[in-house]
Amino acid sequence: MQKKLSLVVASFVLLGLSACSLLPEKEDETKNWSVTKLYSEASNEMADAHYEHAIQLFEKLETNYPFGTYAQQAQMEIAYGYYKTNDQTQAQAAVERFIKAHPNHANVDYMYYMRGMISFNDQIGFLNFIYKQDPTERDPKAAREAFTSFKLLVEKFPNSRYTPDALLRMKYLVNTMANYEVHVARYYYRRGAYLAAINRAQGAINDYRDAPATEEALYIMTRGYDKLGMLDLRDDAMRVFMKNYPNSTFLTPAGAKTERHWWKFW
Repeated sequence: MQKKLSLVVASFVLLGLSACSLLPEKEDETKNWSVTKLYSEASNEMADAHYEHAIQLFEKLETNYPFGTYAQQAQMEIAYGYYKTNDQTQAQAAVERFIKAHPNHANVDYMYYMRGMISFNDQIGFLNFIYKQDPTERDPKAAREAFTSFKLLVEKFPNSRYTPDALLRMKYLVNTMANYEVHVARYYYRRGAYLAAINRAQGAINDYRDAPATEEALYIMTRGYDKLGMLDLRDDAMRVFMKNYPNSTFLTPAGAKTERHWWKFW
């Protein structure tokens, strides 16, 4: 009985497969499109923010017409499409592939800029950890990668149309990374890990010398040395602090009165 049942089931499976094979395959409407039509349709889809379909069309263009200007432009558009869909991995891969294949392309500076923007976009909301996350749980890796990419663009293409924007973003990223380091130093100080707080604050001062956050970093160092009883180092740090920030709010009576709260989140 079981053997007969198995034969019946097998027969139905075979019939189903046969029926499927008889169904006509859906014809690819782009099969006979010219390169100009493919590019035009893909560009329209991109302009209408239909990024996934645009990527598919540009990939078809690159496959069917792998050489020439249209293929190169399609590769750049594919990278942009993945960037707009927040697929950092695919976007980064597309950018790297283009730079490697066309290092002397007239618009390769745009791809260097795009590489920075992909990482920059990945760190959007970077400072959200101040409100939602333990500050030691988030590594500013994306911010560092974005900074490195923008820096390479600025060095290789100082006259690029994208360089001024890259410089502004680099300044923002420096301040962001400095704020992160100071925030972590503040976090350690609050928990009584004074040596760790001092080291983190010192790192912020060394790595991000011109960032506004260095004011608080120096103050953390003075308070940390004071808590550890390292009075000579405290006085040295305070002298540097006073020389650079004589009007600091950390030294006001109000600041002194609320010292125990100075580390609280903004």
